[in-house]
Amino acid sequence: MNRSTLSLIAAAVALAAVTGFAAVTAPGGDSGKADAKAPARLPVERSSLLCPAPSLSDLAETTYTTYTPKGSGDAGAKAGTAGSAVLKPAVTPLTDGTPAKTADKDKKGKKGKTPEKPDPNKAVVTLKEPGKPASATADGSDAPALAGSADGPLAPGWAAQQTTVVSAGDTRAVLGTRCTEPDTDFWFPGASTAKTRQDYVHLTNPDDSAAVADIELFGKDGVIKSEVGEGITVPAKSSVPVLLSTLTSAAADDLTVHVTTRSGRVGAVVQASDAKAGADWLPASADPAASQVLPGIPGDATDVRLVVYAKGADDADLKVRLAGASGGFTPAGLDTVHVKSGMTASFDLKNVMRGEAGSLLLTPTSDGGKTPIVAALRVVRGTGDKQETAYIPATAPVGDRSTAADNRAKGSTLTLTAPAAAATVKVTASPGTEGGEPQTKTYTVKAGTTLAVEPPVPSGLKGSYALTVETQPGSGPVYASRTLALPQDGIPMFTVQTLPDDKGTVAVPTAKQDLSVLDD
Repeated sequence: MNRSTLSLIAAAVALAAVTGFAAVTAPGGDSGKADAKAPARLPVERSSLLCPAPSLSDLAETTYTTYTPKGSGDAGAKAGTAGSAVLKPAVTPLTDGTPAKTADKDKKGKKGKTPEKPDPNKAVVTLKEPGKPASATADGSDAPALAGSADGPLAPGWAAQQTTVVSAGDTRAVLGTRCTEPDTDFWFPGASTAKTRQDYVHLTNPDDSAAVADIELFGKDGVIKSEVGEGITVPAKSSVPVLLSTLTSAAADDLTVHVTTRSGRVGAVVQASDAKAGADWLPASADPAASQVLPGIPGDATDVRLVVYAKGADDADLKVRLAGASGGFTPAGLDTVHVKSGMTASFDLKNVMRGEAGSLLLTPTSDGGKTPIVAALRVVRGTGDKQETAYIPATAPVGDRSTAADNRAKGSTLTLTAPAAAATVKVTASPGTEGGEPQTKTYTVKAGTTLAVEPPVPSGLKGSYALTVETQPGSGPVYASRTLALPQDGIPMFTVQTLPDDKGTVAVPTAKQDLSVLDD
């Protein structure tokens, strides 16, 4: 092997650490044969996150919390690389597509603050070191979408949470979402164009050139044709909200939204508002797969609705199971469901949990094939005029590690589900944004069950804090979500975020030859 080959491998390793992918084959080697050695895992060197514009309400109060756990990136810090992690406004002026702001008033009839134009060069929140969260606040409808990146020791596992409280008006709610990585393909089962709903797809472009996106809608009878959803331009470093009801005249209670990009990449998330039951963010479902896990249904849920879309040429026949504290059970009259190919199906589970928190498991029936599906749950707490809604999409497992960045002294519930085999996780509560000492606790989840716990809280907590979940060696796969409850005036306002793997490390193939001896 000569020096040019070594340079190729070095470049590939660097590429993998930044982008999460690399493949290396020595000249003359056979890429089709598996390497005897498992790929090494290295910490990523750069991460990107996007947060949508929080709310159109003048009464909105938004908290941003960002955090990088201690761990794989610490080596860079010890070597003297400080790194940076900054979220800034994505505020290039829009020429069209911006919805009108709401005219909410508080209980005394006073309007919110006059909007201020954000400075795109001014950091909204800056993280300075791993293991210590940082937070910032923004009020009113002028809070912009954010875009940012982290590098060096702050990149591996970098997480950010956006939590918005709207205390009054038609949009009163707690809206929470994890800030997400830019991508090119997203699925959102659970959206709607019903008369009582106002759902926006928020598209945020982090890059220096425009992105072009397409939005497809799928209802109970299949694709809903709409030329308006094609070729939507998202200007550089900007965010575009698209009202779903402007894409079709059809009023559909349950839709699946598919967002793809023709060029560039975006962050995408749906803000779903219900005139009778509050609002929350609907994040993208996990990638289409034959089986899906949806963790974290609150025990006091008064209404649960499952929405499923079948992707591909074949219909999907699915077993529906609920994993509770003591084991699994089948919802009455809903042991299996049939979802036609290319169509969205919905199923009313009502108050299925009856006081016991749990998770929903979807798997193919014995003769149901392996048609890939995406799925989400619409969960309602409360009754009458004191209802509140949150969404739980299908999610990937925790994997090595995952973080929920914004937790308070009270109100957080961590839900852990082990569908197939017993699982053990270590949960670490970080210091608070304004002070406190970290706390750690280990939990074991029995196979086929769900464990819902009040997570550890930092001693002497001041401010908010982050929760990091780490799967322990020898553990089975575990799926997790965090519920944040912020009740107000008798309304059980809450939001749920799932906890997929934070992708803080990347597999890098090992060389097949000894590189310690090289020919010139």
